[in-house]
Amino acid sequence: MKRVWYFIAAISLLPLGTAWVTDSVTLEGERTIYTAECEGGDWSTDPVPTCSGTLVAGERFRFRALRAHSEVLFWTVGDHHRPSGKFSGCTITDSRNWSCPGNEQAGDTITLQMKGGSPQPDPSGRTRRFHVVEKWRWIMLRGFAPAASHTPATKP
Repeated sequence: MKRVWYFIAAISLLPLGTAWVTDSVTLEGERTIYTAECEGGDWSTDPVPTCSGTLVAGERFRFRALRAHSEVLFWTVGDHHRPSGKFSGCTITDSRNWSCPGNEQAGDTITLQMKGGSPQPDPSGRTRRFHVVEKWRWIMLRGFAPAASHTPATKP
């Protein structure tokens, strides 16, 4: 009888685990972007971003869209040396779709605009360069052996 209950518990937790790994369920108004770095090599962009070295877990950037205030708060998860920042005067549809004018804090983060939950590169170069990876892949890079060389990252 215990086996049946274990099976039922496992089947019940499967959707929750999937939602967590894919970030389909997040705190209201928040979005976390997972990045990768190319250790011991360079990024090429033809035809997709590819690391010529070893792909390693990069920083995690979190954004909280405050629609009522037309503000987006941002910070680097786990980095206590880099302060959090704020963009004001933003156009916010929801946590996955917003755009902000830049300010002096733009260089502390990776984007001024989110479309469909994906950060958009700043063509003016005011923000930091980045290479996005999926959450599950970031977890693998962070917790297990680094990926092999020549591993493509997700295009931002």
